[in-house]
Amino acid sequence: MKNVALNDIHIALGAKMVPFAGFNMPVQYAGINVEHETVRKTVGVFDVSHMGEFILKGDGVLDLIQKVTSNDASKLYDGKIQYSCLPNKNGGIVDDLLVYRMDDKTYMLVVNASNIDKDWDWISNYNTYGVNMKNISDRTSLLAVQGPKAAEALQSLTDVDLASMEYYTFKKGIFAGIDNVVISATGYTGAGGFELYFDNQYAEHIWKEIFRAGEPFGIKPIGLAARDTLRLEMGFCLYGNDIDDTTSPLEAGLGWITKFTKDFINSENLAIQKQTGVERKLVGFEMIDRGIPRHDYEITDADGNTIGKVTSGTQSPSLQKAVGLGYVKTSFSKEGAEIYIKIRDNKIKAQIVKFPFK
Repeated sequence: MKNVALNDIHIALGAKMVPFAGFNMPVQYAGINVEHETVRKTVGVFDVSHMGEFILKGDGVLDLIQKVTSNDASKLYDGKIQYSCLPNKNGGIVDDLLVYRMDDKTYMLVVNASNIDKDWDWISNYNTYGVNMKNISDRTSLLAVQGPKAAEALQSLTDVDLASMEYYTFKKGIFAGIDNVVISATGYTGAGGFELYFDNQYAEHIWKEIFRAGEPFGIKPIGLAARDTLRLEMGFCLYGNDIDDTTSPLEAGLGWITKFTKDFINSENLAIQKQTGVERKLVGFEMIDRGIPRHDYEITDADGNTIGKVTSGTQSPSLQKAVGLGYVKTSFSKEGAEIYIKIRDNKIKAQIVKFPFK
């Protein structure tokens, strides 16, 4: 089990530590609901240093990225970020990821912690372009500072004008006196904010400076449990739950990152799937009757026939109602459709709704 650079600080803060993707990670500090609301209303800090980072460099780097990812990376410019996925040969997804264009011959890929080795091997297997690949995951720390007060809380630590940064752009600059910090206007909470990439040796210094600068704004440490409820309220997919090696990006509602203006792994079959239509779709639903949906619970129609399964579910702290994601037969995927979640052999009524949950 690996420890992130800030492991001792999390323990000192009273975090509940749990194994996650091969790392000891803080799952909560003060409690899920209060941490969730902190991010929605003010500002919170997540340590997500378990995530993976690869640097790809060389003349053929764009060709390699275009081959292995579904989105069109040719649209990127220096300082621009793109959400994408790595399709496999069978119609599923190896991983979802972020693609950062540092310059025309240098890109950073940010991948899920549980998939670091798998993604590295997958991309390496297609590297016939002479691209220099470097896995910097073990020496890189990543903090996500999220919430409506994030820009104000961090601004005193950098000369970069945070409020003017567009969503899905980044800048390299001095942050908390440390040079070459990647300041990224991204995050997986739907609350706005920034993600900061830097070398492990600066982790403790940067953490302390963020909390010093953010104190007037009520900044708090936030665990992975609240990160999950926050992303779920937005309808954001979590790899291993809502998308995996068996789910098509088109089934998962990720057609917007699947661009058929170029050739990529399995693009021919995915194009056919787009033309003929998918048999199941990832949908959002809210519970009408009382009950909390959980991963792998069965979804049925009114007659009890199985039509799908739940992939994520929770009692939403912000909305005070139970919500979930799941795959259902396409004929049941329309907004307003009535479905049932099987909870302890009882059929509990739910309704298909649009993202984000309201």
